[in-house]
Amino acid sequence: MFDVYKIRKDFPMLNNKTQQGHPLVYLDNAATTFKPYKVIEACNNYYLNENANAHRGDYDLAYKVDFNIDKVRQTVANFINAKKEEIVFTSGTSMSINLIAFGYGMKYLTKDDEILLTEAEHASNVLPWFKVKEHTGCKINYIPLDKDGRLSIDGLKKVINEHTKIVAIAQISNVLAYLVDIKEISKICHEHGALLMVDGAQSVPHIKIDVKDLDCDFLSFSGHKLCGPTGIGVLYGKYNLLKLTDPFMTGGGNNARFDMCGNVAFLQPPEKFEAGTLNIEGIYGLGAAIEYLENIGMENIEKYEKELRNYAISKLKTLQNLIIYNEFAEGSIITINVKDVFAQDEASYLNSKGICVRSGEHCAKILHDFLKTVATVRISFSFYNTKEEIDILYEALKNGGDFLDAYFN
Repeated sequence: MFDVYKIRKDFPMLNNKTQQGHPLVYLDNAATTFKPYKVIEACNNYYLNENANAHRGDYDLAYKVDFNIDKVRQTVANFINAKKEEIVFTSGTSMSINLIAFGYGMKYLTKDDEILLTEAEHASNVLPWFKVKEHTGCKINYIPLDKDGRLSIDGLKKVINEHTKIVAIAQISNVLAYLVDIKEISKICHEHGALLMVDGAQSVPHIKIDVKDLDCDFLSFSGHKLCGPTGIGVLYGKYNLLKLTDPFMTGGGNNARFDMCGNVAFLQPPEKFEAGTLNIEGIYGLGAAIEYLENIGMENIEKYEKELRNYAISKLKTLQNLIIYNEFAEGSIITINVKDVFAQDEASYLNSKGICVRSGEHCAKILHDFLKTVATVRISFSFYNTKEEIDILYEALKNGGDFLDAYFN
């Protein structure tokens, strides 16, 4: 049975108060999540008991590290229904997407080819493709969004063509939080000979993912958004595509041999992409985070977060001074503005009440033209949030809005 109050005891950060003495109401989970004791203990265990480098030693301690990294790789593979050899450890979603952009896009795209994005993409899923365009001369076009800002199947069908080679989209966008039908989009992409790169930063932590069922070609996500450590992420790729992709970085650990003439033989995926010393602490913590989520159950997490979001919408939509940009989204994000109050000012005011939210463009810097505003306030939930915290948010939004209140009340 899902018990949020029992779950909250697993997170030491939830015991903290703000500088003003308020209970901490953390509603910026789309940026990063708090870490349970299990994850912290896993990271500490590496430094306290197993501190050795991977793939470097012929002694028991080093072997144990190798064994545990391999175990976590399998844990990640099981989590998204992939093969172990299809899981590459990276520093996060940004590095994962850059790896494909530079290692595959730069290698195979030409001036006659096209990449499709949307206006709603995070910078991490835009700027690497801009670099591919700069170096290859390929074109970048955008899948039109519907009136609500949702990527539709019809929108994709209108623009995809024989020149489209890569479609790069978020499964759940980090501002409007609409859930994209990846399975159907994948089918359309493959019918046109295009590859599908999925940004899973905002989906993998919240819903059950099955890459075999989705049939996406690449999927990227970050550990710190699913209660794991910062500085660790995952790139999933179909194995045949990973073999075709060049490494983004080179160095120790990803080559079989090289000589003075510059001849290099790289290892097979995934080791081919993991040059240098891995973030071993982060890998240990990532494994613990996934085990923690699976123990709760991704279906339970999705169900509870949907209930939490629906409750929040039912409260917030009663406020006449509030603009809600994504009332009917599926993700655990609600994006708002208070009428006639700048987003950063509103976030400062909420901070004075102990409420942590994100304000600004949220790294989706071409979406503001669609939203017709330069900044928004983003409220984002995780499974350890409560309805009582939403009530605190509601009361703050109902009773205030001028950022000067943050300093003179």
